Amino acid sequence: MILGAFEFPPIDELFRWKDVLLDDTPVAINKTAILMLVSATIVVVLFVGGSRRRRLIPGRLQNLLEVTYEFIDRGIARDVIGPEGARYTPFLGSLFLFILFTNWWSVMPFIQFPPTSRFGVPLYLALQTWVIYWFVGFRHHGIRYLTGHIFPAGVPKPLYLLVTPIELVQLLIVRPFSLAVRLLANMMAGHILLAALALLTAYALQNAPVIALGPFLLNIGVMAFEILVGFLQAYIFTLLTAVYIGDSLHPAH
Repeated sequence: MILGAFEFPPIDELFRWKDVLLDDTPVAINKTAILMLVSATIVVVLFVGGSRRRRLIPGRLQNLLEVTYEFIDRGIARDVIGPEGARYTPFLGSLFLFILFTNWWSVMPFIQFPPTSRFGVPLYLALQTWVIYWFVGFRHHGIRYLTGHIFPAGVPKPLYLLVTPIELVQLLIVRPFSLAVRLLANMMAGHILLAALALLTAYALQNAPVIALGPFLLNIGVMAFEILVGFLQAYIFTLLTAVYIGDSLHPAH
């Protein structure tokens, strides 16, 4: 699309890129896959590098990881799940950091794209949580985990005709779908807004340089806000994962 002297890229390039490896195959590698691999590598390197030479007086990296681990352990795992939540802290911590780094690609110069704005990424993360809380529930309570939810105690039997389908849909569909859509919608909205402001700034520089400063400064402000949004979405996703695991361990509550 061309507006004035400025040529806008096709709108689908906000979310699609050509394959760089294994073109036109189910395992093709594109920008989304590369950023996810880099994010996962960063998480592994941070944990391995920060724990290999632990000291009584921690260095910067060790101190950063200890603060992050304590934040997840006490602020999410133990607080939401209970004392048994400590065993889930490594998973929750890895999940939090992975989502955080994938979200923050949206503000990295020359990249400015969060993989979590592609539906497949938050959907996978949500399905991963779905599998884990079902596994934990059946492992600790057997079939009672399911029956306890779809036939809640204290409900008059005739109301089971209404309550049971609602609870079943909530367990099977609503939880993972809401997890995925919440992360997707927030990161996609920020990505589109940043792209629109960047295009507006570029167009203004070519056609009306006097007003280019306005959208440029607004873009900087939105980028700062996206850093906060990326952190909050990683925290909320991890928190809800802990809530669902806690519900699997203590369905009566």
